[in-house]
Amino acid sequence: MKFTKMLAIITALMMVLSLVAACGGGDETTTTAAPTNDGETTADEGETTEPAPDAEPVEILHWYWADTPEYSETFQEMVADFNSKNPDIKVVAEEQPWDGGGYGNTLLTTVMGGGGPDTSAWKLTWTPAFAENDKLLALDDMIAGWDKKDEILENLYEVMKVVPDGKTYVMPWNWQVLYVYYRPSMFEEAEVEVPTTYEDFLAACETLTRDTDGDGQVDVYGFGMRGAKGGQEPWGSFIHATGGDFMTMDSPEAIAGMQDFIDLYKNGFTPPTAPADGFNEIINNFKSGLTAMTVHHIGSSVGMVETFGDDVDAFPFPGSKGQWTSMGDTENVIFAETEHPEESFRWLAYLAAEEGQETWCQTTGNVPVSKTVQELPFFQDNKFMSVSIKGAPYAGILPVLDTTTPWINDLWPATVQRALAGEISAEEAMQTLQEGMHS
Repeated sequence: MKFTKMLAIITALMMVLSLVAACGGGDETTTTAAPTNDGETTADEGETTEPAPDAEPVEILHWYWADTPEYSETFQEMVADFNSKNPDIKVVAEEQPWDGGGYGNTLLTTVMGGGGPDTSAWKLTWTPAFAENDKLLALDDMIAGWDKKDEILENLYEVMKVVPDGKTYVMPWNWQVLYVYYRPSMFEEAEVEVPTTYEDFLAACETLTRDTDGDGQVDVYGFGMRGAKGGQEPWGSFIHATGGDFMTMDSPEAIAGMQDFIDLYKNGFTPPTAPADGFNEIINNFKSGLTAMTVHHIGSSVGMVETFGDDVDAFPFPGSKGQWTSMGDTENVIFAETEHPEESFRWLAYLAAEEGQETWCQTTGNVPVSKTVQELPFFQDNKFMSVSIKGAPYAGILPVLDTTTPWINDLWPATVQRALAGEISAEEAMQTLQEGMHS
């Protein structure tokens, strides 16, 4: 009986203390403010916006890769900056090895096993495998309500939609855009203007192919063609310039672009080694003065300037009936099993259109996806960045299909090399490529 009375007294005392605690600080009103898209919080007039002193921030685990120690250090500084400006969120960023692209497989295995992060750095080609297994969060509604959604080029949102359901699962972050490198001194010697049309470009390839020392042998070729693996990206600009596309590669327009590609080699306007030339070869040929033009992105610009100083410049690959250039992509995603989707989106928004966008692109030299950041002097005053930005509105990628990887690695180089060797016609080559991609 004494025990029962004592228990009743303790229970009553605890109820009183709870009421006192709940009513404490009656001169202040504390609310939970609605998150906004700039990492701030809003509340009605007269209400505080600071979280309760004892409130724990929401923790977001983010995975990323970094190509250099400097990039890694910069990314961690960005995380600290975001956390300081968003006290209700704590991003914890874990660096994972790129492992030659094995990062994507590691991520898929981890997520399918029920683990993994809330958010992650991303490549578009990974999207179908994750989306088909309901492992990605669709971002359409959050993007629609984002006050900075118009900061991103509209065509980028379209490029991001690589899954047949038409939903957007990836948030743009940064990219690289292919363009044409050229030697101004060679253009001046050959009296060639910088091409502004596709027809001008083809003519320049011919005019710039020259015997400069009078020994009867060509020692400078107009265009550094990449016929080996990876060459499908600059090749795609030829297909689109004549009005073709990757969906119907056996169309007359696409075949015409293929014929132009073949003719550059057949007519001797590219090095004889072009069918077997990959990245290293086209860059070395350009740096050695063997070619007057070649196609790559801003990642090669530092080495070009080290070699040539001011005697290297760039222009967008020009179009005619159409225009396209290849884009190298890096995005971010939110995984479907996160318990904090809104906070995760605020973190991705910081990377896409806030301080994280500017900091990362300045450090890495990648092209910003934010229009405002693109207009900053740091980017506009860099001629290679400026050309990249000019090509951004019509940049894209190959279709992301189950067939794409073997098409890139095996079918494209084998088929194009046969076409360059004259073993098959442009029409036969494009029929093979069409069937291999879309069968």
